[in-house]
Amino acid sequence: MSARLPAGLARFNTAEPDTAAHLLHEVCTSRGWADAVLAKRPYDGLDALYEASDAAMSGLSADDLAEAMAGHPQIGRPKPGDPVSAREQRGMAGASDGLKAELLDLNLAYQERFGHVFLICATGLTGERMRDAARARLGNTPEREREIVRAELTKINRIRLARLAEAEGDPS
Repeated sequence: MSARLPAGLARFNTAEPDTAAHLLHEVCTSRGWADAVLAKRPYDGLDALYEASDAAMSGLSADDLAEAMAGHPQIGRPKPGDPVSAREQRGMAGASDGLKAELLDLNLAYQERFGHVFLICATGLTGERMRDAARARLGNTPEREREIVRAELTKINRIRLARLAEAEGDPS
């Protein structure tokens, strides 16, 4: 290892298994994903962590994906008191009441069609872009939508893993 590891990644590499599992649960609520990522420790850099995360995500079953999605609130309704949820959905913060109502209706239609929340990597997206994506994705087949959700979760996990890896101080 020639490059210095980010502080959070170094701590993650050496954390007790229960502590590391808890940290990963904050990234993604799928136990299968977390177990696969834990099994590859220690990581020599963020790229290796991303690679393990991506591989774990690509191998998740439909049940594992459902478990991962269960950890995400509806777009436009971040978990109260959860700064991660609020930060990721920042694009909805200034949305009009009309846009919020429209997205709520789309969320409900999506959930009725697919049986789970509409999931999108919302970081950096405006409310309008999230609405347009929800509208467009309602026409997908369940199989196509499952793969889109897998790709969106992969992006979300990478953003959250970067924060974990760069975190200063005690991760527990």
